[in-house]
Formats: sequence, C-alpha cells, structure tokens
Amino acid sequence: MANVIVGLALLAFWLYCLFDVITTPAEYIRGLPKGVWVLITAVPAIGGLLWLLAGRPPLAPAVPEQAEEPPPAPRGPDDDPEFLRNLERRLRDED
Repeated sequence: MANVIVGLALLAFWLYCLFDVITTPAEYIRGLPKGVWVLITAVPAIGGLLWLLAGRPPLAPAVPEQAEEPPPAPRGPDDDPEFLRNLERRLRDED
C-alpha cells in the first residue's frame, strides 16, 4: 500500500512539473530553452527536481516595488453636480 501512495505522489509531482514547464512562457524560463526543459522533465523524479531548482522562473515579490496609485473609485450619480442639474431640469420640465 505504501508503494502505491509513493508511486501516486511521484506521478502527481511529475505531472505538475511537466504541466508547469509547458504552461510557462518561454521568455521566463531560466537556463535552457523550453523544449530542452520538456525533455528533461520527461525523466520522472530527477527532471522535476531539476526544473524546480534550475529552470523555473523565480517567484514574483509579494509586494510590488512601486505601488501604483489605485484607479479612482466610481462616483455615484448623487456625487455628480452635472447629473443633479440635469435631473432637476428634467423634473421641472415634467411638471
């Protein structure tokens, strides 16, 4: 039973690494070209370890270096003076 669990864990690790190589854009891969990394990860356990240690792009920092100013919050119609003037004008015209 333990062999089955270890085998399934290795299979999952290998599939994760292979999928990660395939879906990573080529310009972010370190060291070797993408096609070579696909071939390397075809070797089940060792290829995946090599990919994670030497080929995978480094993780992006959690906090961006330059925080951009957030976009302005949407304004409601009652905060827009032009909308209120048009509303008053339309209400007067209806009477």
